[in-house]
Amino acid sequence: MTLRAVIKGTGHYLPERVVENSWFEDKIETSDEWIRARTGIERRHFADEGQTTSDLAIRAARAALDDAGMQADDIDAIVLATSTPDLTFPAVATMVQAGLGMTRGFAFDVQAVCAGFVFALANAEGLIRAGQARRVLVIGAETFSRIMDWEDRSTCVLFGDGAGAVVLEGVEGRGDSNDRGILATDLNSDGQYRDLLYVDGGVSSTGTAGHLKMQGNLVFRHAVEKLARTAHTALDKAGLSPEQVDWLVPHQANERIITATAQKMGVPMDKVVLTVADHGNTSAASIPLALSVAASQGRFKPGQVIVTEAIGGGLSWGSVVLRW
Repeated sequence: MTLRAVIKGTGHYLPERVVENSWFEDKIETSDEWIRARTGIERRHFADEGQTTSDLAIRAARAALDDAGMQADDIDAIVLATSTPDLTFPAVATMVQAGLGMTRGFAFDVQAVCAGFVFALANAEGLIRAGQARRVLVIGAETFSRIMDWEDRSTCVLFGDGAGAVVLEGVEGRGDSNDRGILATDLNSDGQYRDLLYVDGGVSSTGTAGHLKMQGNLVFRHAVEKLARTAHTALDKAGLSPEQVDWLVPHQANERIITATAQKMGVPMDKVVLTVADHGNTSAASIPLALSVAASQGRFKPGQVIVTEAIGGGLSWGSVVLRW
């Protein structure tokens, strides 16, 4: 028998403020048509003044717990992915722990930028399989609107704020690819590409939060190749083929990247979950947001194979194969 980490519930939260592409037109040289054509993004959500990453994460976590039919103290651990924490420390996860009224277990953050949720899922699965936790709340939450350079039209139109969460529970399986839960993970990073996507501030460098900087064309090129490769690697580890994939739930960065990656993987677009048009790039929150939206729409059926993949600053990238 093999212990599998099975998704028992999903949830998400988006700030009330919706920002259409037209909002940017009188601020920078851009247009709704230009943004849609190059990214597929139509709108995004921005956090209100005073609304923090932990606020969004707590809302998403409560929704996931409700969906799982669980209470906060049913959870043994919280693993939270973010690049936009409320404070330098403590971890946002501990703020969520307090906000939920969770009085036991442990909580910590993971930082792998847009790939953060994939890394968090892999860490949570490891905790479950090692016997450190039976139930883990895994969250991706971001307020990227706080680190935008509003004069850089190549980046400020891309990002939004939001949070998504899943509840994982350890369940005994047979140890083959027919098990429910996480079947395989693949994580990667290569620091030589760190200057392709970064924030030009930090505690020990400038003492400021800084602004996001990106070499978009180079990131696009790396994204398509690396995302397809990591997905194939994880599928091989799980003993599955691309033909057996029921749903691809990619990081929602850019519709052109998503389409190119799906084509390279051999997955048709009618099997791809797309939320980028309504949410923009929410970094570590994008995959759990997309999972929650699709699950709430009843798109996932028990036993279906789902592949998630993401790439972010570092560069860091990875994928998870799971059976719903």
